[in-house]
Amino acid sequence: MTSIRTTNLPALDAIALTRQLIDIESTTFNEGAVGAFLVTFLEERGFTVEKMDVAPGPQTKPGTERFNVYAGYEGETPDVVLSTHMDTVPPYISSSEDAEYIYGRGACDAKGIIAAQVAAAERLYADGVRVGLLFVVGEERDSAGAKVANEHAKGSRFLINGEPTDNRIALASKGALRAEISASGKMAHSAYPELGDSAVHKLVQALERLLRVELPVTEDVGPSTLNIGVIDGGRAPNVIADKADAQVLIRLVGPSESTRRAVEQAVEGLAKVEFTLEIPFQRLKSLEGVPTMVAAFTTDVPWLGNWGEPVLLGPGSIHVAHTPHEKLSKRELAEAIELYVEVAKRLVASGI
Repeated sequence: MTSIRTTNLPALDAIALTRQLIDIESTTFNEGAVGAFLVTFLEERGFTVEKMDVAPGPQTKPGTERFNVYAGYEGETPDVVLSTHMDTVPPYISSSEDAEYIYGRGACDAKGIIAAQVAAAERLYADGVRVGLLFVVGEERDSAGAKVANEHAKGSRFLINGEPTDNRIALASKGALRAEISASGKMAHSAYPELGDSAVHKLVQALERLLRVELPVTEDVGPSTLNIGVIDGGRAPNVIADKADAQVLIRLVGPSESTRRAVEQAVEGLAKVEFTLEIPFQRLKSLEGVPTMVAAFTTDVPWLGNWGEPVLLGPGSIHVAHTPHEKLSKRELAEAIELYVEVAKRLVASGI
């Protein structure tokens, strides 16, 4: 580390910044406005800021930009980078607060985390730690921003990725395997089912088999889980269905090969399977003395390997993320700033 440096900026108000960020709608594929805000805000705070262009998504509004934001200090290669995502799930919910909590879409996932990381980065810089910030788009859908960022790594040794972990370090994060199950049939009048072949009936049988599959369990992580999230098919109640499909998401606790085979075998003869997305299961670094957890959700970490050894840590509860009641404790937000500073310093001092 270099000698202590100081700035003449007023202390950052993390609560106010969290609310400012929440009040900028940034549903996945339309993160441009919040990115533009952060570029200006971080430049005003003395950071050198870089935009990383990301391709528009299927719902990106015409004529709008989409980009990641990287912020560092002029002439420095960071030892540690604090990172999280700018996008949120729908629907947009504006900010509010009371004595204990900040409310609104992104309060804990992950706009409060952005605020905590900016505040922590300023503290770290003042204490002589070479630090950077990376805020990406697309985490809630396909990690497109993280994949672009991985091509523009800055040479950091460590990455502290922010997700709602209740200020505990994650020992691991489950992966995800998304599958589309499709059945085909033959249309006919429902009064004469013998003349048709119901795709819906085939799909229901295939899914019933799928729900009986014994999925892998990893002792220190827990079980794989399966969710049938979307079912679609048929034409009308009085028509034998010629097509039907379902979208399934499996949370992985290890390699996906055996799970893929089990899914294919379960639906064989009734439907076809297309695996449309995989996010690998990830084991992560821990630090002695910091409480731990296992993240049952996926993150951008598997796509950011060029940014250094990863740690997963952030304020807020995943149990209120993606809900109408999303919130973040003000106390936990303040604690997260201190924790990010402590963890970053310990990582850099470890000399790994």
